[in-house]
Amino acid sequence: MKHKKQIIAGTAAFGITSIAALALYTKNKPLSTVQYVELDKYLGKWYEIAAFPQSFERGCSHTTAEYSLNDDGSIKVVNTCVKDGKIKVATGKATVTDTKTNAKLAVQFQWPFTGKYWIIGLAHDYSYALVGHPNRKYLWILGRKPEMDDQTYNYLVNLAANKGFDVRELLKTRQD
Repeated sequence: MKHKKQIIAGTAAFGITSIAALALYTKNKPLSTVQYVELDKYLGKWYEIAAFPQSFERGCSHTTAEYSLNDDGSIKVVNTCVKDGKIKVATGKATVTDTKTNAKLAVQFQWPFTGKYWIIGLAHDYSYALVGHPNRKYLWILGRKPEMDDQTYNYLVNLAANKGFDVRELLKTRQD
């Protein structure tokens, strides 16, 4: 519960009631992505700053994702975290499903299951990203560094709320 309090405290200026109302209002609208992603700039290591809790990440800290280009043009995805004092690694493959924007990807860690990975917020210098699923049950705030300043973090939380995500579910990821 400590983490949820951090999220709520960080959004006090906007008001948690307003954020919840906004999320309910916009959750049925189609999820918009960023206009364009330069994949070469997006590749590399990302730190999970915060995310909606998911069973496959339960108990994880120090979570990262590293993206690199495969020979076939797909993207290799290597997710790493520390769980129970041990490093856990999951390797998958992502393919761009919208070549006009490069902002919609399908990610597969286990055949035949794929997940939608939509880039819905991105810094001009690729220093942070906001990634979600169109059903709004999955959300990640990613950064190139293990920590993010409060102003950027709050901006991304508000952006997610504006896109219909219930940010009250967002939990910060331990990176220290």
